[in-house]
Amino acid sequence: MTTRRERLAAARLYVLATTAISRGPLLSTVEQALLGGATMIQLREKSMSDAETLDLARRLRVLCDAHGALLIVNDRVEIARDAGADGVHLGQDDRPVADARRILGPQALVGVSTHDAEELRRALADGADHVGVGSVFATSTKGRAVPVSGPAALAPVAAAAEAAGVPAFAIGGITPANVAEVAAAGFRRIAVSAGVLAAESPRAAAAALVAALG
Repeated sequence: MTTRRERLAAARLYVLATTAISRGPLLSTVEQALLGGATMIQLREKSMSDAETLDLARRLRVLCDAHGALLIVNDRVEIARDAGADGVHLGQDDRPVADARRILGPQALVGVSTHDAEELRRALADGADHVGVGSVFATSTKGRAVPVSGPAALAPVAAAAEAAGVPAFAIGGITPANVAEVAAAGFRRIAVSAGVLAAESPRAAAAALVAALG
């Protein structure tokens, strides 16, 4: 059986799951994304109650297990622990990697959002297992303004992470219509939310994104 870190190393399409963004019921949309080739799912619910988020995380855990996919919970470390998730994703303003590691244990996957070389340097020093690198395009899923640097400018950050053995996912406004530009810049992995969740066919969108990565 492959380990979490082996599955992380092989991951190409990472789907960020948020109820408000999903065109249909979140669980069925995520299943379609998994059928289309997603191998990592992040539950990202910023305003949902802890109890509701935990229930949803547990349902996603069952779904991800059925498809051999990794489950990550955004920000809420205790929910990640209680749901049996594979790890947690932390933003620049969230708790330190060491705190998450202490709560989740040494085998947990801890991801960190990065936007430039300095933030990547800190994430690597802190022991992040994977990083998001963005925003490569404009995105509205954050609910606030996010600096956009473009794929070409951010590709060296991802390359530095990958050279250190840390998988790096391009993130921010990626869709089947623009993913070719991301791949051409040198990214090997992408994290997508609305580009899959809001698509008319999440399965087809996921498959198109995976195919574009080569």
